[in-house]
Amino acid sequence: MTIIIGFIVVLGMVFGGYMLSGGDMGIIMHALPFEGMMIGGAALGSFIAANSFGNLLGAGKAMVKAFKGPKWKSADYIDLLNLMFTLAKMYQQDGMLSLDEHIENPKESSIFSQYPKLQKDHFAVDLITDSFRMLALQFDDPYQTEDVINRKLKKHHHEALTAPHGLTTVSDALPAIGIVAAVLGVIKTMASIDKPPAVLGAMIGGALVGTFLGVFLAYCFVSPLANRLEAIEEQDGMYYSVIRDIFIAILHNHSPAICTEIGRGNIPTSLQPSFYEMEEARQSMPQAA
Repeated sequence: MTIIIGFIVVLGMVFGGYMLSGGDMGIIMHALPFEGMMIGGAALGSFIAANSFGNLLGAGKAMVKAFKGPKWKSADYIDLLNLMFTLAKMYQQDGMLSLDEHIENPKESSIFSQYPKLQKDHFAVDLITDSFRMLALQFDDPYQTEDVINRKLKKHHHEALTAPHGLTTVSDALPAIGIVAAVLGVIKTMASIDKPPAVLGAMIGGALVGTFLGVFLAYCFVSPLANRLEAIEEQDGMYYSVIRDIFIAILHNHSPAICTEIGRGNIPTSLQPSFYEMEEARQSMPQAA
């Protein structure tokens, strides 16, 4: 929502100020479709050429995500802590065999199914189940396990940032593409040098729209969009870091309550549930009942 408000403010202030100062929108509106076609088409074409089909699909989904905002909310972190508390408690009380049916088939698990949003996130589920599988295979050194999980998180984070990095590249190229469009406009103007000054002035003004549009799109739209998307991916990535922190705490043989408290401490401040909220949520869990 904030990105939409920001774009509206940009359009209102820039063009509102231009018109209030006596600027003629006619020249811009006349040149905009043609300059927009050249600049937008060149930017889109170069983006397609620089990315694979999978990256293009990911970029489309990322654009939607930039407007929807972060995926994980405070309630989702509470669900994650409750799930990890349950798994840690079962592991410490009944051993690894008690988790076997839930780890090997999380889609049908009576524990995972209590948290449908988490269950639909394949990376989160795989991170949890694969970590417990390593534990079942006696790979239980906390430091080595943390290194393995960090590598998985780094890989996932790198892939998640493909779209914002691609948008940043487009943003960097847009001013130069705008200059290309402006030069084409100047070439067109020079070919009509015998025209009256009023006509030449309008043609030069139309050519300069290309430079304006390239810079305007780069710094007022594409760059903020890329930065917003990167911030969303950074925030959502913290969700998986909490899984890592809790699992490593389990390997250090801390109690389930301490493990989840360690995880709670690493949740982004704006989404972090309080200690008492977690106590209340834990008491309402079906396992606790």
